[in-house]
Amino acid sequence: MSKLFQYLSQKQFCVVVEYLSSHKFDSVAQEIAGFPTVIALADRVHSDDDPSPLQIAQQCPIDIEKLIHFSGKARDIADFEQFLHQAKTQGINNLLLLTGDKLKQHQSGTKNIERTRYLESVNAVMAAKHKGGFCIGVAFNPFKYAEAERDAQYFKLHKKIKAGADFIISQLGYDLDALKQAQLFLKEHQYRQSIMTCIMPLSLGRAKYMVKHQVAGTVITQHMLNVLEQEKQQGKTNHIYLRCALQILICQHLGFGGVHLSACYKPEDQMLLAKYIEKYRHLSLVECESLWNDHWQIKTGKEFHPVLENDSISVTSIQILKYRNLKFMHDALFQSSVARGIGFFIFKAQFWNRSLSMKALLKTEFISKHHIVGCESCGLCRLADTLYICPETCPKGLANGPCGGTYLDRCEFGDRECIHSVKARLAKAVKQTEILKNKLIPSVPIELRGTSSWKNWYLMKDA
Repeated sequence: MSKLFQYLSQKQFCVVVEYLSSHKFDSVAQEIAGFPTVIALADRVHSDDDPSPLQIAQQCPIDIEKLIHFSGKARDIADFEQFLHQAKTQGINNLLLLTGDKLKQHQSGTKNIERTRYLESVNAVMAAKHKGGFCIGVAFNPFKYAEAERDAQYFKLHKKIKAGADFIISQLGYDLDALKQAQLFLKEHQYRQSIMTCIMPLSLGRAKYMVKHQVAGTVITQHMLNVLEQEKQQGKTNHIYLRCALQILICQHLGFGGVHLSACYKPEDQMLLAKYIEKYRHLSLVECESLWNDHWQIKTGKEFHPVLENDSISVTSIQILKYRNLKFMHDALFQSSVARGIGFFIFKAQFWNRSLSMKALLKTEFISKHHIVGCESCGLCRLADTLYICPETCPKGLANGPCGGTYLDRCEFGDRECIHSVKARLAKAVKQTEILKNKLIPSVPIELRGTSSWKNWYLMKDA
């Protein structure tokens, strides 16, 4: 049993300190202000070619507890199986499994260059749980302010927990109401998983960087920038550590399992943070929140919210009609015992194993489906589990739900509305939200891509 698992199960508040591949391990603290520490090794944050966290782990002090990040960007299930084997060999027990943000060298796919694929965190959790022996963490972004994208995040959190997550770490954010809502969600559904939150001593420079580079999943409002600018002009830059300390203490009061601390790996920064924690440790939750609101100049409670141009988007009658028609066709052609029997009889013939026949079948399927749902010949059609919104139309190819990088329903890639927001909105309209919460959709095996899902469906269903 890992120390991190013990901390969380015994409700001992802990601080997970994030290190990037470029950081040095000259002096790693065993505790910060009395809170036991764990070091987290991030996966390819600076560049796509950063060393593996497992490589970096070998340079770390042996006696310090480690949490290894695994990002699914540009990886498949075979890569993850190899990662699990290496982690076992190195004695690594704690994993944070992420889909990952957009690969910096992402390829959309052309005739000559293959499309970049992303291993979904849900599928990674399932594989790690099956392997056994790991304390498995997942990410969750509660800082979503459009209804559909918020629903989609919570739908996927259901799946992550069902798949076997042991603990949850929220993405970076400063909205305490959103964090309280996430904790309330766990209590209402009687989930026992501990939740931690990602925090960072937020300086004006860091905030401006995140806005300029549109760091996926983060919300930095103009109000926050104004406060930080004002403090810098007044020479109150130490307030960034004061607020960070208050957020830690507030999370402890609220019953969070700990915090995931970013951009605070230097001993001098940790000492300053610890000083403020000790200074305000005696305060109650109400007193901590009051001081937090004072330092962020909170008056309405909406200061951490982005500006919503359209608070609520409605499902169109065309979308509902399309869903119902495709569901009717799927049930008739693929779900009924008669259809399955006929399909198996047709496709078991050796004729379909000939090269020309396979190409003709694949072309026919692509033509019939591409313009309607965006089919890309994945070989394992999942439309019935995604309300007939093809996961291949997500730039990351995610089927189980969204990543954390959306912003007001917009995809992290910026060129479309997130299909998972569309899906969540439709699910509520046609009363199919349970499928988005409970159906764990497997990843597509590489060997099936470029083959006919029709043939695969009938033969696998009756195998």
